[in-house]
Amino acid sequence: MTGVWWGIVLTVVGCFALKIAGLSVPERVLDHPLTVRVGDLIPVGLLGALVAVQVVADGDRVVLDARLPALGVAAFLLWRGVPFLPMVAASAATAALLRLLG
Repeated sequence: MTGVWWGIVLTVVGCFALKIAGLSVPERVLDHPLTVRVGDLIPVGLLGALVAVQVVADGDRVVLDARLPALGVAAFLLWRGVPFLPMVAASAATAALLRLLG
């Protein structure tokens, strides 16, 4: 077997081991309030990080362009309770207008 196949085999074994380890966690650990709270907050943190990277990153450099004010408009409208589709339309319009203006 080549090195690539060994890497694939090790990845498969590692994924299987992680799955078994997750299934073998006792129920009392999963029902602990701290575990439940952390489990609820992980997706929020990951989504926030994804948004931040998509807004200010372009490859390996930081770029501050029309996406940042558009995100600010979306955040403001979200805070004001505006429904999702008008919020997206206003953010897209903001980015388009700023790109048009230069």
